[in-house]
Amino acid sequence: MSPTSFTSAEAVPDKDGLIHGVSAQELQIIGEQCIDAKTRAYCPYSLFRVGASLLLQSSISPAPSALAPTYPLSHILTGANVENAAYPVGTCAERVAMGTAVHSGYRIGSFKAVGVATDIDDFCSPCGMCRQFLREFLALETPIFMFNKEGKYIVRTMGELLPLSFGPDVLPPREEMRKVQEEDKAKTA
Repeated sequence: MSPTSFTSAEAVPDKDGLIHGVSAQELQIIGEQCIDAKTRAYCPYSLFRVGASLLLQSSISPAPSALAPTYPLSHILTGANVENAAYPVGTCAERVAMGTAVHSGYRIGSFKAVGVATDIDDFCSPCGMCRQFLREFLALETPIFMFNKEGKYIVRTMGELLPLSFGPDVLPPREEMRKVQEEDKAKTA
């Protein structure tokens, strides 16, 4: 059961009543949905439940697909961690949610905010692998709200969680890379 309202565990600057562009109503939905998602975690080995929610930009629709499901609840997608007896094979909640979003046709620029919830007192941020995975699809200013078991949260941006990150915007155009490779090949021939 999720709390009726979420409170920040630290001072959070807001602008025009928004926290990193997220309204109180959207924050409520993000929190409720990631907390609900963790109830569907499959974690028989660690018993460590994690739920994630992705708030989609309201103006974004998925790429056309006859099979793409619709998500009417304020444009939100969720995921929960899925463990496996072969430990490295498990998947974190954040990657389950983002994989679902990508499979549904959402891409870079589709996401307004992320929520992550666990059952611990402290705040749990996405692991390193999830940070890099999320970075592929999130703008650096995208807020990531991390909820503890009491419903309190802290928020950091993608750029704060993964500074000096490597993402698709860092890669030079493919034509430029081909040219460099061809020049290197010509030098060794």
